[in-house]
Amino acid sequence: MSIQKMIEEALINRFTPSHIEVENESHMHASGKGSESHFRCVIVSASFEGQSLLTRHRAVYDALSESMVRGVHALAIHAYTPNEWALRGVAPASPACGGRR
Repeated sequence: MSIQKMIEEALINRFTPSHIEVENESHMHASGKGSESHFRCVIVSASFEGQSLLTRHRAVYDALSESMVRGVHALAIHAYTPNEWALRGVAPASPACGGRR
């Protein structure tokens, strides 16, 4: 199973999101073709209600502990409540990497 799929399944199982995007952004970095080292995750879940941004990020890292050990180098987390997502509707794009080939 790909790391991307493992990340997606772990987040779905832990947070039951109403919206989820897991994007492999390794191609934007010096990771090499076919790499699975850099990911962007957008997750919308009612379980984030009343939680600070730091608490949300810690929960995501906890849910992905197995995936992180498998060689994930970078993880951009965008964690929203359903109300926040309704107001926002889109997560920020990842910046260009200085190590990009």
